[in-house]
Amino acid sequence: MSKIALGTVQFGIDYGINSTSGQVKSSKVLDILNYARSQNISLLDTAPDYGDSEQVLGDANTQDFKIVTKTRHFDQAVISDQEVNLLISDFNQSLQFLKQKSVYGVLVHNADDLLKLGADKIFKQLQIFKQRGLITKIGVSIYSDNQLKKIIENFDIDLIQLPFNILDKRLMDSGILSKIHAQGIEVHARSVFLQGLLLMSEQNRPDKFNRWSGLWKIWHEWLNDNQITALEATIRHAISMPEISKVLVGVDTKDQLKEIMIASDGILPNIPTELYTNDVNLLNPSNWGGL
Repeated sequence: MSKIALGTVQFGIDYGINSTSGQVKSSKVLDILNYARSQNISLLDTAPDYGDSEQVLGDANTQDFKIVTKTRHFDQAVISDQEVNLLISDFNQSLQFLKQKSVYGVLVHNADDLLKLGADKIFKQLQIFKQRGLITKIGVSIYSDNQLKKIIENFDIDLIQLPFNILDKRLMDSGILSKIHAQGIEVHARSVFLQGLLLMSEQNRPDKFNRWSGLWKIWHEWLNDNQITALEATIRHAISMPEISKVLVGVDTKDQLKEIMIASDGILPNIPTELYTNDVNLLNPSNWGGL
């Protein structure tokens, strides 16, 4: 099976800094899924928050794929039985939309929900789903190693989805990536292209990212010196990590997925240490609005 997995947010909404064509049309979704099958891509990642992505996948007959979906973001500061009831109804709705009897995984979409008072109620309900054979793995989508440390101390997590890219060594340097791998926790990496920012040419990159001009200079010089494309560098780096089970990619067309699959096959040159950064204003896209 391929280490590549398919993120499907584009199937439900217009998404990504590089998006030019908007939400993917149903006919193109079928083309993408059929090509994914031909490449032994076995896992699809979706969420109720991704517009009508779950319905699109259900209509596309994706019963032969493993599917990971997610919970809603809970608004309340304390998790009560009301939130558990929402979780149950949302999950049943997801199964109905996906036309699945069960799914591979359910992630708590907002990791902070597992840090709230009463969070054990959410986790216990997910355990009930697992005991009933409705889900295989209970997981969480995280944004920071601080979230991750607290959650794995308190909950028996099976699956973690986290942001990971070639510029970002925080999870490796902290040792947390090695720790969760040693515990047998499955890791899915997302945002390996940093929402498309890493794939942009110097001319197309928005001016607000010019504050990192020194980093971009090193990045483009390294790519040129090694005769490697940004796509080849980013995808090969993520795939090369033994701690990572799946690398999520989102595409708008079959040709884009084909390009990624071709780019993933090859050698990755040594990465200069000058490329690494801990700057959350760059590494966390939720901070880009303030740039």
